[in-house]
Amino acid sequence: MTPEQHYLFEAQLWRDPGATWFFITVPDPVSAQIRFMAGGVKGFGTVRVDVRLGESRWKTSLFPDKASGCYFLPVKADIRRAERISHGDRVSVELRIS
Repeated sequence: MTPEQHYLFEAQLWRDPGATWFFITVPDPVSAQIRFMAGGVKGFGTVRVDVRLGESRWKTSLFPDKASGCYFLPVKADIRRAERISHGDRVSVELRIS
């Protein structure tokens, strides 16, 4: 894996209003790099990634947000429980394009 495909950042966990989904917004500069490195995107513009947050690792897809131009990283309940994080917590994230 090349260094350009490996991204580290800090961001806040947030809950989608009126829903039960939780996300982390990938910062704009990182989102721009991922969009460039991912090349051809699949589906609705999603990008497959490997994620590390604390001791937890999983595979998922980033979802593009047209309004902000950033990607959203979904964080499932089992990850939030394992890492003891909740809405508003600031976390460190490592992403690699799959």
